[in-house]
Amino acid sequence: MELPPGSAGRGKRRFTVDSLFSDTRPQATGVADLPEARIIDLDRIDGDPHQPRRSFDPDRLDELSASIASEGVLQPIVVRLDAERNRYIVVHGERRVRAARLAGLAAIPALIRDVPANRRLVQQLMENVVRDDLNAVDRAAALRALRAQLGDPAWEVVAGQVGIKRSRLFQLLGTEKLSEGSREDIRQGNLSEKQSRALQGLPPVKQDALRELILRESLSSLEASRLARVYKEYPVSPSDDREAAVRVLDTLLGLVVADDPEAIRRQTRTLLHAVRSAASGDKTAQAQLRQLKVLLGVPAFSRDRFARDASALGKSLAAVSEHKAGMAPEVRANLVELRNTIDALLGT
Repeated sequence: MELPPGSAGRGKRRFTVDSLFSDTRPQATGVADLPEARIIDLDRIDGDPHQPRRSFDPDRLDELSASIASEGVLQPIVVRLDAERNRYIVVHGERRVRAARLAGLAAIPALIRDVPANRRLVQQLMENVVRDDLNAVDRAAALRALRAQLGDPAWEVVAGQVGIKRSRLFQLLGTEKLSEGSREDIRQGNLSEKQSRALQGLPPVKQDALRELILRESLSSLEASRLARVYKEYPVSPSDDREAAVRVLDTLLGLVVADDPEAIRRQTRTLLHAVRSAASGDKTAQAQLRQLKVLLGVPAFSRDRFARDASALGKSLAAVSEHKAGMAPEVRANLVELRNTIDALLGT
């Protein structure tokens, strides 16, 4: 029987060539191939000489290498093709490339993308700024390079390009005011960016002395900043004498870090003596007392707090009165200091 015109194949499913090769399994639903994904031999990959990262922590690189040797590269790198040299250049993933080489891999998974020259540094900075994976010194240098690449616009424009706040940008740029030794400590992870802010604005001799103290005593950023505010104005004679700068700093530190009875007594005597001197009207003494208040974090005067402190002192004096005959010399010395200070404040 002859089929009516147009009825040939009616009821039958039509297939295209593409459908013959498509993945119809349930797990393929909502999944598409990524044509730019490749496995690339490591000997065909070069690093980007203009990338913002300038230092690589050897220990962290060894850890990543051990992880790659065990589990492989879990996240593909991003590369671009340099057609003239027929080489692939790293856009993102320099650490993974170096660690893969240390692990003895021959190839690495990668995404090949054509990233324009004027967007490479922006993308690299965005990745590292968001992940906080780049030290502050390298980020500051990269931000300045990006600004030059963009034609020296206002810093607000640069901050907008990489998605950070203007205030954060200037915090990063502040690391450029540090000595080379301080910048290297930040690169190596010995000194945090927050700790380094205390060093900014100090003369070179004082900056190096405080940096060494921060590292030696593991001072917090708050402790370092409080110390720096006083240290900046505190005279060092001669001003370029490193040993004199260290001595002054050690003296100031002894007032801040009062964690044993003798240190606490020393701090108390120094503070009470400064109060008496300031009460006499001496302008220099008053300036020094203001510095000590900053150094010790003395809060603003409060009548309620003073009443509580006076009550606590009264209770201590009540206990001391029972031992008047056998009073320890250091207790007597503190009482004398306290009496003289109260006399000075009362003008008697």
